Amino acid sequence: MLSQLYSAAVQGVDALLIEIETNLDSGLPAFIVVGLPDNAIKESRERVSTAIKNSGHSLPPRKITVNLAPADVRKEGTAFDLPIAIGLLASMGVIDHNNLSETLILGELALDGALRSISGALPIAAMASKKGFKRMLLPKQNALEASVASAANASGLSVYGLENLNDAVQFLNESIQLPLTEADLSQTFYSPIKTAVDFSDIKGQQTTKRCLEIAAAGGHNVIMIGPPGSGKTMLAKALPGILPPLLFEEALETTKIYSVAGLLNGHALINTRPFRSPHHSSSSVALIGGGAYAKPGEISLAHNGVLFLDELPEFSRPTLEVLRQPLEDGEVTVSRAAISTKYPANFMLVAAMNPSPAGALKDENGNYTASPQQIQRYLSKISGPLLDRIDIHIDVPKVEHNELFSKDSSESSERIRDRVRRAREIQHKRFSEYQNQRIFCNSQMTSPMLREFCKLDPTSETRLLESMKRLNLSARAYSRLLKVSRTIADLDSSDDILFKHLVEAIQYRSLDRDFWSV
Repeated sequence: MLSQLYSAAVQGVDALLIEIETNLDSGLPAFIVVGLPDNAIKESRERVSTAIKNSGHSLPPRKITVNLAPADVRKEGTAFDLPIAIGLLASMGVIDHNNLSETLILGELALDGALRSISGALPIAAMASKKGFKRMLLPKQNALEASVASAANASGLSVYGLENLNDAVQFLNESIQLPLTEADLSQTFYSPIKTAVDFSDIKGQQTTKRCLEIAAAGGHNVIMIGPPGSGKTMLAKALPGILPPLLFEEALETTKIYSVAGLLNGHALINTRPFRSPHHSSSSVALIGGGAYAKPGEISLAHNGVLFLDELPEFSRPTLEVLRQPLEDGEVTVSRAAISTKYPANFMLVAAMNPSPAGALKDENGNYTASPQQIQRYLSKISGPLLDRIDIHIDVPKVEHNELFSKDSSESSERIRDRVRRAREIQHKRFSEYQNQRIFCNSQMTSPMLREFCKLDPTSETRLLESMKRLNLSARAYSRLLKVSRTIADLDSSDDILFKHLVEAIQYRSLDRDFWSV
């Protein structure tokens, strides 16, 4: 007897509907799974048959064929265990076929019939809502996550969390009622911002704090150059505390990525901006994603948040170069022979480095700590095209001893965040008609937007031209100067970019030139 039901597979951060056909036929006993399954799905034959037996049922000694359609798409993971088991029980007459319509099923089976959590429940639930499914059965651990998508889309999808195979059988046969899982978005989405480091804890570095405030207000990339112990890492860790809260659309995007990566750790929704800090030994695959079984990389896990690269020149140059396209496009495409996968990667890059391979550029006597050739070789690990994509370059000097012992308190992260939030509100209003293009802040402006929102007076245009010639800046650097100027103007609540805003933006592009010319 033939049975048909529906499940889903994850491709990138989106879901694909999969139809599962199971058939019991005469012939020698066999259990065959077709439809481009990976090894995990092929091994499901043993999990499914053992789970069915330990749940009080038995498979007949017949030829069993399971087809995963569409057959030309590779299927991965263990989420097909439960739907395959349900399909077999339906083919045996244990479950009524009519109760499988408009139901999407997924889950991994343990040998005793218990259900284990899966990855990608949120994007799968979002797809099920759009496809018009009425109910979704999945492991109890993933039910709240899936219900977030249902609530966000205001769809008629009912989400039910299961503990074992028998729960699914009895529910589908209407022998038991299971509680409906519903997410309270007002409680799930709201969360106070907590960070390990507050800006008031950081002594000195007022200029750097100002730069990070501008970066947070406009979503700009930053590189900090300074000697060891000047506070670069501490400043970077304090940055999330001044970033504006996630918009609900951004929270859903970020949660989908973590769901696919299996990193939600019981959370239904990511409601704070991510902060990722990979080690400098990370490979390019670890940064951009992919691999034998494609997973999002660090740049996608930092989507709508911060990617902090400490000791930037210690990363291999090929690894750093893979950042160029995502920094420009806000997404990364990982292409392999069999498939091409696209991941969102709209993040703030915050990088930190020393000015010399020896640490400080000069010792206490004013002598260089390394030869010009050594310094140049060290700094040349960061290419010009990558630097062009970083909006703000800032020198982070050593903190003076009297500042360390000063009793004067700096501004708190909360006060700075209020100014950042007001600037972002101005930008959100400015780009309200461009929401379909995913434009939320100044750093994401396109060339036509620059012409519309970043007009300069004649004096400012002349100064900008002089600075570009003197610093030998590229056309890309020109557009980034305008974006930073626009953000500084927003922090001043100014409708126009004034001369002082442009001068401050130019200052943040020129500081690194002294180091590169050593």
